[in-house]
Amino acid sequence: MKYQIVSDSSMDLSEELAKENNIEVVPFYVSFDSETYQKEIEEIAVRDFYQKMVDEKGVFPKTSCPSAQDFYNVFEKHAKENVSIICICISTKFSSSMQSALNAKDMIAEDYPDAEITVIDSQINTVLQGMYVLEACRLRDEGVEYKEAVERLLAIRESGRIFFTIGSMDYLKHGGRIGKLAGIAASLLNVKPLITLKEGEIFSSRIVRNRKKSLQKVIELLIAYIEERKIDMDTYRLCIGYGYSYEEAEEFKSMALEKLEKYGVKDIKLYQIGATIGVHTGPYPIGFGIIKKA
Repeated sequence: MKYQIVSDSSMDLSEELAKENNIEVVPFYVSFDSETYQKEIEEIAVRDFYQKMVDEKGVFPKTSCPSAQDFYNVFEKHAKENVSIICICISTKFSSSMQSALNAKDMIAEDYPDAEITVIDSQINTVLQGMYVLEACRLRDEGVEYKEAVERLLAIRESGRIFFTIGSMDYLKHGGRIGKLAGIAASLLNVKPLITLKEGEIFSSRIVRNRKKSLQKVIELLIAYIEERKIDMDTYRLCIGYGYSYEEAEEFKSMALEKLEKYGVKDIKLYQIGATIGVHTGPYPIGFGIIKKA
C-alpha cells in the first residue's frame, strides 16, 4: 500500500465496507441531550440513532465534529510508518471537520517532519462522500501514484450531486439549514421538499404534496442531470442513500431502475445515511448520489 485513505464518518460507508477497502474512519459525535456525546458507529449504531428519533418525536439530536486530536491519533499511526495519507472531509460549508484535520496535520508536521498528508474538502457529504472515498481507494489499489491520485480526485468534485427528499422540514429548520419562514410554511402545508446538493450547498428544487410524488420527482431530477450533461453512466458512480426504512429504499430502487434502464443502469447500491447528516434530515431522507469516476 502506497498511501492510506482516511475520512470522517460523514462518508456513511458501513464498518464492513470501510474495513474491506482499508479506510480509516474518524467518527463524528452525536448527542440527544446536548450533554452526552457518543461516537457515531463506534458507540451508537446508525440503526439505533434512527430508532431513537422515530421513538422520540420532537427530539432533535446534534452532532459535533471530530477534534484535531481524533485526527492526530489516526494520522500518527501512518506517519510513524512513513505511509502517505489522503484525508477526505465533509464539505466545509457543513462542518469544521476539515479544520480539525488541518490542525492535526500541522501537529503531525511538528512531530514527524517528513510526513505527507493531503486534506481534501470533498465539497460533498453523506453517501456521495462515501463514493468519492471509494474512488480514492480504487485509485490507490490500481497503483495510481499519490500526487496523481490527489489531482484526479480534485478534478471530479464538481460533478458530485445529491438529489433527495425528506419526510419533514422540521429537522432542516431546527438545524438552521433553511430559512425559518420557509420551514414554517412547509410545515403548515405539509409539503415534501426536493433538495439538491452541489458544491457543498443545499438548494431547494421544488416542493410536492406527498411522499410518492416526491420520490418520482427525485428520479426526474437525476434524469434531468444525466441528460443535461449527456452522461455516460459507465463513467459515473451512482447510489441510493436512505435513512430509517430499508424497505422503502428497496421499493425506490425498483422504481428508479425502471426509469434508468435506458441509460444503461442495471443496479444501484444502497447505503444508509448516517447520523452526521441524519440530524438535519430527520429519519426519512432518501435519494441519489452521483459523481464522475476519477
